Amino acid sequence: MARLIWNKQGIPSTLLTRCLNSPSSLLTLPYYSTSKRSLRTLAYEEIQANPNKPYTHTAFILHGLLGSARNWRSFSRTLVSSLSDSPSEWRMVLVDLRNHGNSAEMEGLDPPHDLVNAAKDLGNLINSKGWESPDVVIGHSMGGKVALQFAKSCGNRDCGENVKLPKQLWVLDSVPGEVTSDNSDGEVEKVLQTLQSLPSTVPSRKWLVNHMLDLGFSKSLSEWIGTNLKKAGGEETWAFNLEGAVQMFHSYRELSYWSLLEHPPKGLEISIVRAEKSDRWDADVITRLESLASPEGDGSAGKISVHVLPSSGHWVHVDNPKGLLEIMAPKLKSLMP
Repeated sequence: MARLIWNKQGIPSTLLTRCLNSPSSLLTLPYYSTSKRSLRTLAYEEIQANPNKPYTHTAFILHGLLGSARNWRSFSRTLVSSLSDSPSEWRMVLVDLRNHGNSAEMEGLDPPHDLVNAAKDLGNLINSKGWESPDVVIGHSMGGKVALQFAKSCGNRDCGENVKLPKQLWVLDSVPGEVTSDNSDGEVEKVLQTLQSLPSTVPSRKWLVNHMLDLGFSKSLSEWIGTNLKKAGGEETWAFNLEGAVQMFHSYRELSYWSLLEHPPKGLEISIVRAEKSDRWDADVITRLESLASPEGDGSAGKISVHVLPSSGHWVHVDNPKGLLEIMAPKLKSLMP
């Protein structure tokens, strides 16, 4: 069931609620509200199990390169449902990073298109909405590095005095150091080069998928690229700003956050989730991460924890969402209301 409501600024917000056939089941399973807003800052969606209750905790969810907030809707609904039996009321804010999703059409997100500015965008969103800082920031792939940069920016007060460090940071299958050609299979670069070689509009999604297949890309990757198209007259165009996304990818490759992991700020736990079947991790990186995993300590510094998600490749929320939920939910529940 979907209905349209209007906020005070006259901006439409879509509330999507999951209804079941049995009326009695509505008494035991939560509703999910998803609000979409496109303001002068980043576009985002909100998911809350009980939209009529005030939320006590907030988690920001950040997608990866060429992705968008919608990629994380299903997992976010499952996550918020799993937290509904805790005394806290959780709100998930699914963000479209600059140059991606509905944020690709936003004015005012000026270059340079790098992770530093992507993190500042989050601070601007918090400040513009008058929100409290998120308790948790969850980032996948490139979004994981944006999450790390957000923590670093908060520590340096680059996001303003009102934006505080989150209590938990989740980095999902994202290598925290520099990504060089030596530890990359080059697939992302090949995809970006292929997309740059195409015209700004293509005849159809089917044409694009077939073209990618003819170039030797896998069916799953080709179909995923096809989901990033939107209607433009009688043709299809990209739902992202390709050149801006390419610049963000270069920033993702160049920046390193080992120093942050080696000296996590007090009050912050950084949880690294490595997908068991992911091809993005060198043995040296894994060993270095595991050496940083810290015990409880005396509370004078932050904490690092490292988790392995079994039976999963890079797309952790698709390959093993149940396993990812089992890793994340208990830690989120540990945050007191």
